[in-house]
Amino acid sequence: MSRVTTRSAIAFETFDRTLQKTIAFRPVVLGEDLQRLHQWMNHPHVIPFWKLNFSLGKFQDHLEKALSDSHQTLYIGLLDGVPMSYWESYWAADDIVARHYPALASDQGIHLLIGPPEYLGKGYALPLLRAMTRFQLQHPATEKIIAEPDIRNAKMIHVFERCGFVFQKPIALPDKTGALMMCDRTKFEERWGHA
Repeated sequence: MSRVTTRSAIAFETFDRTLQKTIAFRPVVLGEDLQRLHQWMNHPHVIPFWKLNFSLGKFQDHLEKALSDSHQTLYIGLLDGVPMSYWESYWAADDIVARHYPALASDQGIHLLIGPPEYLGKGYALPLLRAMTRFQLQHPATEKIIAEPDIRNAKMIHVFERCGFVFQKPIALPDKTGALMMCDRTKFEERWGHA
């Protein structure tokens, strides 16, 4: 697997003591990440929840549209420099999820997937989610992070809960029934500290 080549591309980096590994996030780059993300979207563990197992051309159109959407930023998650996860960090008030709760302009949301199957079941999801939540909370006005994983995805809901997200209610979204979950800055920092 290729390693990230320039540190300037890194948006956030932290050393996770539980894993003894460095977690980092860098913005998605179409030319660099298209093939990688297309491959990940076609893995059996991803297809049921993302439903983006398109042809490469159709997926490129989707990714270009997502990259041009100003309400979200797309990231590649790296573990010790190796790309292994995909993240969408979005402003909840500008998202369809805002129809389901009184979103503030500073609320952020998270979508994620772990790509390569060899990273599944190794205990990486919680440290990665904790790192992304900490990254989002660097925005001083943000007091709440939300998520809406597929209600059928019990494993991911459990990871969100362990991170500090609290289930609110099921919500009907265009592509799924989501489990609306919220993480409060104060409770997150009480659980995990400010560092």
